[in-house]
This record gives sequence, structure tokens and C-alpha cells, in this order.
Amino acid sequence: MHLDASRCYAAVRSRDRRFDGRFFTGVKTTGIYCRPVCPARTPLERNVTFFAHAAAAEEAGFRPCRRCRPELAPGSPDWDRTPELVVRALRLIDEGALDDGGDVPALAARLHVTDRHLRRLFLEHVGATPASVARSRRAHFARRLLDETSLSVSEIAFASGFGSLRACNETMRAIFHRTPTELRGRVSSGAITLRLPFRPPLDWSNALEWLAHRATAGVEAVEDATYRRTTPAGVVAITANEDHLLVSAPSTDGLLQIATRVRRMFDLDADATAIRAHLRRDPSLRRIVRTGDLRLPGAWDPFESAVRVILGQQISVRAATTLAGRMVAAYGKPIDAPLDGLTRLHPSPETLADADLRAIGATGSQQRAINALATEVADGSLQLDAPLGLDDLVERLVALPGVGPWSAHTIAMRCGEPDAFPAGDLGLLKASALSERALRARADAWRPWRSYAAVSLWRSL
Repeated sequence: MHLDASRCYAAVRSRDRRFDGRFFTGVKTTGIYCRPVCPARTPLERNVTFFAHAAAAEEAGFRPCRRCRPELAPGSPDWDRTPELVVRALRLIDEGALDDGGDVPALAARLHVTDRHLRRLFLEHVGATPASVARSRRAHFARRLLDETSLSVSEIAFASGFGSLRACNETMRAIFHRTPTELRGRVSSGAITLRLPFRPPLDWSNALEWLAHRATAGVEAVEDATYRRTTPAGVVAITANEDHLLVSAPSTDGLLQIATRVRRMFDLDADATAIRAHLRRDPSLRRIVRTGDLRLPGAWDPFESAVRVILGQQISVRAATTLAGRMVAAYGKPIDAPLDGLTRLHPSPETLADADLRAIGATGSQQRAINALATEVADGSLQLDAPLGLDDLVERLVALPGVGPWSAHTIAMRCGEPDAFPAGDLGLLKASALSERALRARADAWRPWRSYAAVSLWRSL
């Protein structure tokens, strides 16, 4: 990713929060790298260099600043300028593709490229190798757990995706120049609580309202300004603060993946300012695109969301919610520590591949579509978490029985695709006052953020 040094330095001098997470500043005289909002005295321009990713700064020999804490920066929103292959590789790394024994050749094979080509693209556009990005991700997550929880260093090592305590210690020393024990500050007691930063504003009440109407009985619940849901480790609770979410987890099991899922579900890495400025170039959207929050309602799990979209075909949101609850009651796996009516996990692809959904009230078309979707996800032939691209995902989905373009694009939106656009949606046609053909043509100018335009049009109704 190309960084304009003069623009980056101007952003550092201004300490504008809108640039936080977009790049990192390496200070040659101290060997430290910082966020653009670091409160330390601004170094001279000749003494700084800029990096698109924290891992790139670490590979260059810089260590994280202890004042601005780069590991607490919100995610970069600028990957729309990066090749799609790199974006999807980064998403897979966030999902843990290089943890627990995963390697770069296997990651490259999932993306249908050679590991040499993948490394070349990463060095060109990220400034670091895929392995370095994964190492930085694990180290920064461990650093946060050291400060925010009372977990032992051993527990933190495994919760952060390290294969051993020794690997954790070596990595932390290499990146932070201190051992985990030396890094640990004041610790809290009780439940494990993570802080996930984002760029304000985030309309938490609107997000909860959307989720409440679609919450699946037994799996999800919304009450007291809190979203709760079941995971294999127990029930996770999520609340919002001014510039971060608080995520309470019952144990360290899957903790890093939980953090990744929450960021995707609430679209925490979106840059509403940049997206809004792009969409408002179209006069037809100026009065529609909101001046506040602008985020996609995402999915905790892409497969779960895809099933829900299929269940919602041709029926109301309430009816689809009822069907989803029946499906969970019939095929969901009970969790070990149920809480306040949250008792089961969403059925797995393996379970739904041959499930009789007619028995819970689904139509024959819905059953065939869900059975086919589950079969392909279970055997790995369809990857909803990081497909090869929007067009590839839509093509694969519409090839399933009973799945049309509307469902395919809606599923893609829920999976976090920023440019999905179900042009035939009745709500979009009504809000735009255009024919489907005319709307599709006009939406070309909204790329690569057509999904955000769709959300704005729906909200305008």
C-alpha cells in the first residue's frame, strides 16, 4: 500500500483521530513506532518513516510505543485500495488460518495461488509477510489480555493463538522488548472482558434494534443495551462505550476468534467518513446517506447468516425468526453452561446437510437450498468466510437450488462484502424510485461501497 509521506506527517502533526489505524509512524531516533494520535512530542519529519501495518513496522525493527499502544488502534479501513486477494488473505489470518499449526502454503492453497506469489503481494501492499502479520496479531492480542484480564501468562499464550508458552515469550520479547511478565500492568479480576476500539460514531441502539428483530431463540438475546449469544465456550455478552465495545467471555476458549467475529459483526473497522463522502457524490444519495453512523449489519458466523437469509425468503422477518428458533430447538447442540434462556448453538453445516427442515415448517425449496449450502460448506467446497471475490461468491450461491441473486447478494452483505447489492430488492426499488435496470446502472457509481448505499436506502424508508 502506497503511503504519501507528506500527508502522513501532516496527519501526525494534527493528531486527527480519523487517521488512527490507517498507518503507523516509525521514529528512527528511538526505534519506536506509534499511532498518528500518539500524545508524545511530534518528531522531526526527517526522523520518521511510515508503515501501512504494525507488522511491517515490527519487521523493520521498531517496537510498539508504550504511550499510544498500537495494539489498541482500530483496524485499517483502507484495504479497499489493496488487491482483493490480499484483503481476503488478511481476513483468513484474522480468522486464525495461521494459528494452531496453520502455514502460509496452506493459506495460499485456499486462495488458489502459490505461497511465493502471496508473500510477494503482502510485501508489496502490506509491507510484511503473512507470517509476520499473524505473529503481530497474536502478540498484540496477548498484550491486551495482559492488561485487561487476570489470566495467567500460560492461559494468555494459548488464548492468543500461540502454540506454546515459549513461542509466546520469544515473540513478545522480539516485538515489545519485554517478557509477558514484565509487560503486565494492573490486572482485573473476575470475568474476561475485552475492549475492542472503533472510530465513533457507532449507533449502538440502532444495531441492537436490528439484532433484536432477528434474534434466534436459544442462541441470541438483546436486553439492557446488551447483545448476548452462545458460543462453544458459553455465553458472550457485548455492550458499547463511547469509542469501544466491551466483550465479556466465559473463558479463554476461542477468545481471539470471538474478538474477530465481534469486529466483523458490528463492522468496527468501517470508515464512515470516507464512505459517506464517496456516496454523497451522487446527488440522489445526498439526502439519504446518514450524517452519523454508517455500518453494515454483519454476521457472527457467515454460515449461520446464510441459513437465516434463506429461511427469510418470501416471508416476514418475524416468521423467519420463528423458523430459525424451531430449527435451533430441533438441531442445535446444547451448551454446557446455559444462561437466561440461551441454551444452544446454531446447528453446524454437518448437521444441516441432511436435516429434515420440512418438519419445522420450512418449504421444500428452503430445505433443498439449506441442505445444499450446508453440504458444500461442510466439505470445504464453498468458503463463506473469505471467498475469492464477490462475483465468485454470488456465482457459487446462485448455483445452489432455490438461491437467486437477491439471496446471494444479501448473504454476501451479511458476510461483510462492502460492494454487494441486491438490486431487485423491493425496498431498494421503492426508496430509489427507479426500475431494477436503472438502479443497477446508477449503483455502478457507488462502487466499492454499494452495500452501504443499500443500507442507507433501506433506512430512508
